[in-house]
Amino acid sequence: MEIFQIVGLGLTATLIIVILRQAKSPETALLISITVGAIVFILLLDRLGVVIRLLADLSDRAGINQFYLNTLLKIIGIAYVAEFGSQVCRDAGENAVGDKIELAAKVLILVLAIPILAAILETIIRLLG
Repeated sequence: MEIFQIVGLGLTATLIIVILRQAKSPETALLISITVGAIVFILLLDRLGVVIRLLADLSDRAGINQFYLNTLLKIIGIAYVAEFGSQVCRDAGENAVGDKIELAAKVLILVLAIPILAAILETIIRLLG
């Protein structure tokens, strides 16, 4: 199972990172952390592709506009990338920068969600009016 590979990789990297930080090599530890994060993401790309194709197929069959699905996928992508970036910043001891990344992601998500919110409100108004 892939989760065992991912957990094994994560635990091994964590052990190496702890040793490197104790040996006063935080830069190398941070690079290993970023590299492991990228490797985990790459390992999951195939699975993400399956989910995206399934959602696209379901939205086609349900007659849902692809714009809404694409927007939803962008929002999910922003959330995951921002989480990864903010965690890397926190690992480097830059909590404030991590917080700013999360704030930027929230604003971008809100901007992307506006057309969906407008469509929902229009539907509610049509149903009520």
